[in-house]
Parts: sequence; C-alpha cells; structure tokens
Amino acid sequence: MQILFVDDDESVQRSLGPQIKRFGHQVTICSDGPTALMIMREQNFDCLLVDLNMPQMPGLEVIAAAREIRPDLDVVILTGNATEKSAIRAIEQEVQAYIKKPCKLDHLEDKLARIAEGREHRIQIAAMMQRLKHAEGESRLISRCDVMEQLQTMIEKVSPTDSAVLIRGETGTGKELVARGIHELSLRSQSSMVPINCGALPEHLIESELFGHVKGAFTGADANRVGMFELADGGTLFLDEIGELPLAMQAKLLRVLETGDIRPLGSTSTKHVDVRVVCATHRDLEKMVEDGEFREDLMFRINTFEVSVPPLRDRLEDIDVLSRHLIRRHRSDGDDAHLITGDAVELLKTHSWPGNVRELANVIEHAAILCDQLPIDVENLPTHFNRRRLRKEVADATPKSLKELEQEAIESAMTRHDGNKPAVAAELGISLKTLYNKINAGQAKGEAA
Repeated sequence: MQILFVDDDESVQRSLGPQIKRFGHQVTICSDGPTALMIMREQNFDCLLVDLNMPQMPGLEVIAAAREIRPDLDVVILTGNATEKSAIRAIEQEVQAYIKKPCKLDHLEDKLARIAEGREHRIQIAAMMQRLKHAEGESRLISRCDVMEQLQTMIEKVSPTDSAVLIRGETGTGKELVARGIHELSLRSQSSMVPINCGALPEHLIESELFGHVKGAFTGADANRVGMFELADGGTLFLDEIGELPLAMQAKLLRVLETGDIRPLGSTSTKHVDVRVVCATHRDLEKMVEDGEFREDLMFRINTFEVSVPPLRDRLEDIDVLSRHLIRRHRSDGDDAHLITGDAVELLKTHSWPGNVRELANVIEHAAILCDQLPIDVENLPTHFNRRRLRKEVADATPKSLKELEQEAIESAMTRHDGNKPAVAAELGISLKTLYNKINAGQAKGEAA
C-alpha cells in the first residue's frame, strides 16, 4: 500500500519508517497534520498511519479532514496516550486499527497486511461487478409481462430500506440480478455488493469465507484473511442458496445478523460490521424447517421482505424481448429490429425451459455463434429444437382421432401443471375421476400397442 505516516516524534519516525518498508509498503513520513493534508491533496494514499497527540493539529482532526479528501482511506491510529474517550471517537470515525505505543512490530505488520488484503478484495469485487454490469447491462428486469412489472415495483419499494430480503425462485431465474437491483437502488449503492454461493463452498471453509480467519487458525492459514462480511461492511452481502448452509453455520450466521459482530476464525476479538443481507434460495425453507434442516428463527430473520421470481415457462411472452437483449451481449452487428426471426421466437416458446433464463442465455449464445448474419433463425438454434419442430410438423400432417387429440390435451395440461391432476381437471373442465379414467384408458391403449 501507499501509506502516509504522520507523527511528530522523530525517533518513532526513524524506527517505524524502515520497518513499514520492510513489510512491503511504500511510506511517506511527515511531522504534522497540516503538512499531511497538503501532501494528500497532491498524492494518492491507501492508508493513513497517524499519531493522536500532535501540537499543531490533533490526530482525530487529521483523520476527519483526510477522509474528506479521500473517502475510502483506511486509517490506523498509533498513540502513546490511549484513553477510553479517544478510543470511542476512533470507533465513531471507523478507523481500521487502534494501536498503543510502543507497538509490537508483528502486530502492526498483521494489521497493515489485513488492511491491504481487504483493499485488494474490494478492488477485485468492484472490478467483477463492473464486468457483470457490462455483460448484463442495467439491473432493471427485462420483461413485458405484468408479474415482472409487479416484481420490479416491489424491488423499488424495498431497496431504500435496510430490511433483510429473501428472494425465492428456481435455479436460473435471475435471483442474483434481483439482488443486484436491490443493492443499486439502495442507500448503500456506493459501497460493494459482495456475492457468495453458500452451496458452492466446502463445509470446512464456510466460516472462514464468511467471517475471515487469522494467521495460524488452521493448517494452511499462513496469512490473515478478510471475510465476506467485513468486505461488505457498509454495503450488501448476497447469500445465494442460503438453504445449503449447514445447521452449525446457521446458528453462527443468526448471531451475526442479530448483533452485527463478527469474529474471524482463530481470533479472540470481534469487529462490528454494518451489512445489509439479501438471501436467495430455490428450496422450500418451510419444509426444511419441518424436517429439522433449517432453523426457524433464521428463516424469520432473513425474510423480513420476500420476493418471488417466476420461472420462464410462466412468462413465455418475455422470450422475444429477452432473446433480443441476450443477442446484444454477443453481437453488435445487425439492425435492432431484425435480431431474431418470428419463427425462431415461436419455436423457443414451445420449450419448457427447466433451466429458465440461464438456459435461454446458453441457447442464444449457441445461436449467435452459428449465425453468420443476423437475424437468428430456426436453423441456428440447437439441434433438439429443430428435432422438436420436425416431430411437430410430422404430427400435424398425420390425421388424428378424437381420442388421440383428447390424450394430447391431457398430456399438454399435465406438463403445464407439473403433473398436478386437480389443476389439470379444472383446466380441462372435467371431474378428477373422469381425468383418472381417461389417463388409465390412454395407458392401457399404449400398453396394448
């Protein structure tokens, strides 16, 4: 890091300056606050290491003025006159460390290393989110259907609050996009949104990922590590697939959500963080609570406000607008009005989309690669779409009996309602008993054939 070291004691300057360089940082040394602020206006610094009691300008005033010049500046206080009052004011100014003189060099080195690692993580996350924005565009949901407009309205209402939000929906529906939309419309939008997939982490690493660890906390922990909660301090932490979190970690997460205090693995001290938590899941948490797989008190804690993202099969009218949006991720040529043919869109609408928008994105990427010149047409779609089209053409060309048409209507309704027979009977306008009789008759005929 680029560190500005401000201390009026020349002996301290002589002893610590070379050591900070030995730690691997660049250091600029000055003896008073006004000089430090003048230097800060001319150079960029990552960290301010400052004494509290200096004659021209007290350290706390230097910190306040420095933060006006560089709001994201990390601060370490180094003082020989530690008092409860100064410690409280340091907490109010959100300094990263408060160290008493004479300080132990390994303690100072660890504090600076942890700050440097935290800054590196924040830079990586900011770059990742910038790439995500570039790839996906704005976080407003791409849709023309009423249910998605209602979802967008709910997002706009809950975003300015600090309420915990639980996003429900099948895999691939765009739950992370909803979470990013909530963050970008929130009062925390200038800070980071840190995403973590609870289902993608080995169980023995989850605690370290969430809360961090100190050097030597376990085999292989050869350096301090900043956890996701600390990285998200002041911003939003997105816990995707919260239903995959082991019970032991659920209890620790609940405690953090209730107190705001985190304790890195292997550490004896806690740190308070200000984090808004947004969770997402594709699982039935109520059923998991009944089965003893998810804590009921945690479920109540994370779903102060709940939103549901509908599957793509329930909003097929969005296939057209979503496809055009996705094509523009991969192709810059062609007229916006002629990105995909009507025949291709209609063929896409015949699919059940078990993978939802994520599956559609893969299909469009495939088509964009095969298509030499826009618009994308049916022959550019993956092979299984064209096989379905040919089967349909053959089926349409063959005369069918009334019984066959009846069985097709039943099968189609069963697909739409995921095998829910009462719903199928209601849609077809027949009794449940009649439906079972017709299904059995169709099965018997198939076995006989």
